[in-house]
Amino acid sequence: MPATESSTKFSARGDREIVITREFDAPRELVFKAITDPTLIPKWWGPRRYETIVDKMDVRPGGAWRFINRAADGGEHGFNGVYREIVPPEKIVQTFEWEGLPGHISVETLILEDLGGRTRITTTSVFDTKEDRDGMMQSGAESGARETWERFAEVLEGLKRKTAR
Repeated sequence: MPATESSTKFSARGDREIVITREFDAPRELVFKAITDPTLIPKWWGPRRYETIVDKMDVRPGGAWRFINRAADGGEHGFNGVYREIVPPEKIVQTFEWEGLPGHISVETLILEDLGGRTRITTTSVFDTKEDRDGMMQSGAESGARETWERFAEVLEGLKRKTAR
């Protein structure tokens, strides 16, 4: 059974960090695969009201990524970054930038903790300034993150069913 939306914990830490934590009912290797597979990203990344397009996704240190959320009216929101560190299936460090506000780049560290068939993901986003962090908190990022992780749990359930066959 997928975890519920309320199981995503979202909090500010210090003056410049946002920490998101969530447990998933899937082994760490499967969770890592779903996070790094460009064919799966459109199935879970971002709110449901958007179509997600993977423009690029080169999962290696120094590799770039760029995703586009396209609204029903055709409006687009681009997001991009660079992978800094990849330690399968334990850790991903990358930059994150919303193209609507260029130059405000955060560094995200995603840790996947093996809980014996379950996985805890902790994402820590570090911003250059308190104002950048607070702007992200006020932008609706929390509801978007909660919806993204709910969709991710659904994708994992589908992947688990496929591997069980």
